[in-house]
Amino acid sequence: MNQSEQSRQSVLSQIEQACQQAQRDPATVQLLAVSKTHPSLALREMYAVGQRSFGENYLQEALTKIEELQDLEIEWHFIGHVQRNKTKHLAEKFDWVHGVDRLIIAERLSSQRLESQKTLNICLQVNIDGQDSKDGCQPEEVSELVKQISRLPNIRLRGLMVIPAPENHAAFADAKVLFEQVKSQHAQPQDWDTLSMGMSADLDAAIAADSTMVRVGTALFGKRS
Repeated sequence: MNQSEQSRQSVLSQIEQACQQAQRDPATVQLLAVSKTHPSLALREMYAVGQRSFGENYLQEALTKIEELQDLEIEWHFIGHVQRNKTKHLAEKFDWVHGVDRLIIAERLSSQRLESQKTLNICLQVNIDGQDSKDGCQPEEVSELVKQISRLPNIRLRGLMVIPAPENHAAFADAKVLFEQVKSQHAQPQDWDTLSMGMSADLDAAIAADSTMVRVGTALFGKRS
């Protein structure tokens, strides 16, 4: 077993244990490998041991990797801040965009997604605990944004993404409450299925609060240089 396989199995075991604690099926939690700053070779090695979903934060770096790894069937997630002038590349090159926090961003992604492509999956980023330094819409804006974004073609609004302050595990529960409120109000149940939250340091708490996708970098690839 090589280093990539060891690291991935260790993280999958942690997810499994967290799910057992929370009385959940481990199959309901997707592992997203956060590969920013790591070279294409590291992604290729992780792919070889079974990882298929990779998350990138920096557009230019991601576009280079997408080009270099186009022979692999990778599901590409953009998890960084979405700038208005960069949406065209995101719409054309990614399968998921997690950082949508304004209607104008969703509208641009919708209009720039090619008709020949599958629908683009998006998550609404919410500043769940009111951090000054974090991107994301406010919790009270979510309901109206969901209503407006759900009408747009070529994109599929799948749920919420949150990045609470370290150790603020109560924010995961707040995100779950918000997620359920939207679901009961107006989301299509089959579409509204994703709660993207939890990273290497806090995935246990996120899974306990019903996260469906954990974003793990350090525990898979080691510390960034």
